[in-house]
Amino acid sequence: MSVKTDLPWPLKVAFLGIVLGLGGATAMWAYDLGRSFTRFGPGPSREQVEELQQKIDHLTIDRNRFSSTVNAAESQLNIERSAQKQLAAQVKILESENAKLKEDLAFFESLLPADTGSGISIRRLKAELIAPNQLRYRLLIMQGAKGGRDFVGDLQFAVTVVREGKSAMMMFPQGNAGESEKLKLNFKHYQRVEGILTLPEETLVKAIQARVLEKGQIRAQQSANL
Repeated sequence: MSVKTDLPWPLKVAFLGIVLGLGGATAMWAYDLGRSFTRFGPGPSREQVEELQQKIDHLTIDRNRFSSTVNAAESQLNIERSAQKQLAAQVKILESENAKLKEDLAFFESLLPADTGSGISIRRLKAELIAPNQLRYRLLIMQGAKGGRDFVGDLQFAVTVVREGKSAMMMFPQGNAGESEKLKLNFKHYQRVEGILTLPEETLVKAIQARVLEKGQIRAQQSANL
């Protein structure tokens, strides 16, 4: 035989509420615990968001400022590089011009006459072949310091050549008006003369002689071998 004890229904309701409440609390605790383990806890507060946003704004401002500084520095560097290249090119040009002036100065100093007379002289006749039939010449004609008048005359070249196995002499100018005009002389102290003589094909040049003529008379002459 068994004895059954029935609880009153209010107690049953209270007991059921307690059980449900404990179950709900346990479920919430388990849910929060799971979120904490999976890092899905509650989000940041408004204050934290604002603080992070301020830091981002400051970093953005600093980045923009540094970027502007770098761009300005690069532009200045490019300008300085361009200016440096231009200066280097100008320096090369000036060095070349300076070397040429020094060469000319040394050339003229070496040609200064030692005497103080009034005679005409040819100094340092130079000639070289720049092509098989082209002869370049360079010389300086001077008048002594006592020459009180301008010298007016002509320059003449006598070129010794070998053609077809035979020696010959060619005279310049050869009646060409333009060539004759280039060899006119008119100076008081000195006149520098340079140019090119064109020879016939298959001509071997052996020597050149420069002559200064005044009214058809030879006043000075100088020769150079090739």
